[in-house]
Amino acid sequence: MNRKKKAALSAWVLMAAFCVFPQAHAEETDFRKTSWTAMASQYENPFYLHKEGAALPSEVLSQWWTLFHDDTLEELIQLSLANNRDLAGARGKLREARAAVGISKASRVPWIQAGAGWARAEAPDEMISDVTPKPMKQMPGMGIENDHNLSYAGLDASWEFDVWGKNRAKVKSSEYSLSAQEGMLYSTWVSISAEVAMNYITLRTLQEELTVTEAHMANQKENLNLLKVNEEKGLLSSLPADQASYTLHESEARIPELKKEIAGTLNRISILTGTIPGALNEKLMKPSPLPEMDAELYNAIPADWLRQRPDVHAAEMAWMAQIEKTKEARAEMKPKFSILGLLGFAALGGGLFSSGARAFGFSPSVTYPLFNGGALRKQVEIQSARETEKQADFENTVLKAAIEVRNAMTSVSQDKIRKDSLEMGRDKAKEALELSKNQFHYGLSDYMGVLDAERHYLALDQQYTLAKGQELTDMISLFKALGGGWKPLAAKEIEAGK
Repeated sequence: MNRKKKAALSAWVLMAAFCVFPQAHAEETDFRKTSWTAMASQYENPFYLHKEGAALPSEVLSQWWTLFHDDTLEELIQLSLANNRDLAGARGKLREARAAVGISKASRVPWIQAGAGWARAEAPDEMISDVTPKPMKQMPGMGIENDHNLSYAGLDASWEFDVWGKNRAKVKSSEYSLSAQEGMLYSTWVSISAEVAMNYITLRTLQEELTVTEAHMANQKENLNLLKVNEEKGLLSSLPADQASYTLHESEARIPELKKEIAGTLNRISILTGTIPGALNEKLMKPSPLPEMDAELYNAIPADWLRQRPDVHAAEMAWMAQIEKTKEARAEMKPKFSILGLLGFAALGGGLFSSGARAFGFSPSVTYPLFNGGALRKQVEIQSARETEKQADFENTVLKAAIEVRNAMTSVSQDKIRKDSLEMGRDKAKEALELSKNQFHYGLSDYMGVLDAERHYLALDQQYTLAKGQELTDMISLFKALGGGWKPLAAKEIEAGK
């Protein structure tokens, strides 16, 4: 290919790129205008199965744990609200942010100080300024002459005019930061309440699995004893008893693992509820059945959903705060206008409050950062770069929120199918076990058929128990992904603000 053809081809490729890319850019999503819940349902969720009549009212979502109708779970939720240390730390950060708003607002009004003092100077002239009160040194024409007493009382004030909006931007930034911190507090609570519920469901699931395993072991021990009796009578060889024995030991080996997992779950609940490890054992060690709930009935996004997920809100407010910090940095590059004032009494010698001792001073000033080695401009670049980072964080949080909702809804649908399949499989395995026992009893098969059926029945019974717990955990994941559970925290914060 000659040079002219190559040049023509390159030009055509560049023109095509310029035509295509701007169009793709124009179709990008505006994350601030698009609801994250709408984004979650914008495209079909291929493995989510919608059940007719499924609904999740926002009032239910605000305290979703009540759907489980479990008094112990509700008590643990309240304990975590009152005692969780991470939540206490988030509350402390919120109070800090509120105080920061007050400080930033104070920069927009004149600062006034009251002062009084007395000085006696007998020193070379060049040292007199060292003992002159600071407010008087700031004003022209004020000072102590050598070998005099000076007394002073009055007010001095300073104020910088917010011509370029620097202080205004500082106030807005602190207000956005406060709103972001409020979002982080609620986000912390959403995570904590969900973790408490998930660990509680895990505890009850493990306890139920332990009960199931021990029940199977009891049957295995009974069968082993019968086999040993028949072996002693010479009716059977030692093989069936040996086979039953190693199957029993295999089941027994699962018990220590379950107990370790139960102990670890109890300790996690203690951390989440802010209680001393072991303090809740009396209440939680007694096994209780898993809560009953038709998860598919609530596997939906609330139709009246207007509330923002707290971490999404926090990320957006952090971005807005950074935008104001960039504005503040730009204002630092412009002239500053300020006023210094003094009103009071000053006297050399006595008569501080006499009519002739009145003192007054007024000093407007303007300063301009003429040369600073480019430091202020670089500071603007830094804040602008952080603005881009915060925007990316916000958009990423929105995408993660939409993904978490879709994943949770898919999990509820698919794990319901899995649970139902395991339940049917468990029932069939139980029938197969009874049939294999009858065949062995009448000499129609050896004991390996019984052992095989017994293993399958135990495995399916355990898996079905875990599937029941997983379905409930999936539902909690959906509540968490939707930012649910805000009602008790909101009530507590309102009460604390009174």
